[in-house]
Amino acid sequence: MIIDFRVRPPFKSFSNLTIFGTRLEVANRPAGWVGPMAESVTTRSMPKFLEELSAAGVRHAVIWGRAVPNKAASTGQEDVAELVAAHPDLFSGFGGIAIPEEGETGRAVGEVERALVALKLKGITLEPGFAMSPTQGADDPDLYPIYERCQELGGILGFTISVRAGGDIRFSNPEAVDRVAGLFPRLRMVVGHSFWPWVAQACGVAYRRRNVYLLPDFYGLGCPGHLQWVEAANSLLPEQILFASAYPLAAVGPMVEGYKALPFQPDALERVMYRNAAALLNLNTSR
Repeated sequence: MIIDFRVRPPFKSFSNLTIFGTRLEVANRPAGWVGPMAESVTTRSMPKFLEELSAAGVRHAVIWGRAVPNKAASTGQEDVAELVAAHPDLFSGFGGIAIPEEGETGRAVGEVERALVALKLKGITLEPGFAMSPTQGADDPDLYPIYERCQELGGILGFTISVRAGGDIRFSNPEAVDRVAGLFPRLRMVVGHSFWPWVAQACGVAYRRRNVYLLPDFYGLGCPGHLQWVEAANSLLPEQILFASAYPLAAVGPMVEGYKALPFQPDALERVMYRNAAALLNLNTSR
């Protein structure tokens, strides 16, 4: 059984994201080394995407919403909740929270409450290093009220942090999340792209902070240092590394097969592909 911990389906506001358009059309598109785009991406077909999940053996997937200052590059929390309500056994949802402008922290905290309480989503997502975001990184004190409320409500916080998600490489350094994890020890944080290229440092932070989970997604296949995540799952981080395709940036089927071919020990592979995510999401692990 497989849980894909990060997808953005071809549904309503998600179809307007650049990851369904211009970013997939460039010659060096993200995750291009994994293989061709999925058919559901080129056709913007939600039914086809559901077929692709089933064919890859994915029993559950986590939808990551997105909110940035550019509304056209964002997704609606209601769209996430609608998909979860339509397919409750297949999907969990994270609502996107925009980095607040000065004086708008209260509004952002309200969005956290709406996502986790009113819409009953499992978590929220933030992109603290994204070029459009008015922040100095994940440990910006202006973000602390968001973290505190998410922690109080028992939500999961999804970060997107890597070399391509920030104005310069310092935004991908895991030091900031190390500090946040220490300040909010009950806040479970899942880091999409897992701080690549800081692979060893990322593993060190997760080893130091048991509330930090690593989600290498397409950086976990073939990128420099990717086998260090495998080594960590086989040894010091058995419960803190998760599988994700990062669809639509990579097709689900090739990502599943690629991870299965990595030198994970059998028990570690099962944890990475299913059990760790099931425990984090509080899903029934016997199904």
